[in-house]
Amino acid sequence: MGYEEFTIEGRNAVIEAYRSGRTIDKLYLLDGCQDGPVMTIKREAKKKGTPVKFVTKERLDQISETGKHQGVIAFAAAYTYAEVEDILEAAREKGEAPFLFLLDNIEDPHNLGAIIRTANLAGAHGIIIPKNRAVGLTATVAKTSAGAINYTPVARVTNLPRTIEELKKEGIWFVCADMDGTRMYDLDLKGAIGVVIGSEGEGVGRLTKEKCDMTAAIPMKGNIDSLNASVAAGILAYEIVRQRLKG
Repeated sequence: MGYEEFTIEGRNAVIEAYRSGRTIDKLYLLDGCQDGPVMTIKREAKKKGTPVKFVTKERLDQISETGKHQGVIAFAAAYTYAEVEDILEAAREKGEAPFLFLLDNIEDPHNLGAIIRTANLAGAHGIIIPKNRAVGLTATVAKTSAGAINYTPVARVTNLPRTIEELKKEGIWFVCADMDGTRMYDLDLKGAIGVVIGSEGEGVGRLTKEKCDMTAAIPMKGNIDSLNASVAAGILAYEIVRQRLKG
């Protein structure tokens, strides 16, 4: 699929997009509108777990590319999402212990694209992102990934802490990037592992962090105290690669 990012506008068009199985990243609806087609769209959005924002007509007019939004604008994913099971299956097919990234609160598409690129080069089997408060697979993400989006599956889940609990049953350990954690060189990061990365501003959410087995700090000697999320992901990824190669 190409890199062109697009919106779907109009009631019938959005309803048909849902019925055809297209992934909708987010939905903008005219605040206060309750007619039949809009209620149908709301039901579909709830069923699919689509984040919905209720906005003014002025805001919809700003976003609209056609001027014929009818109070409804959907943002469609540029790429198809995988299932978490697809990521585990990718590891099984290679005969490798699962190596995953879980991203919490990453809203910058350039960060997500860069992490997908790094994950691919480090041999990770896939990435898991939350449906809410996170960027989806947009055209900018695709471009920044430099093509890695075509090879590294990205799954989207409703609840990241619950997903971690489920993956623990598969024997996966989770390490959370945190400046107050244990120095990453002092941790055993071999075997089945999930790396949890948060945004620069907020870091990993409390509930997600509580589900992790370890917290890893990246040693820093400079005058500032945080790394770009994609850089932190890259440093941790290659410490895992180093430990795996060392055996």
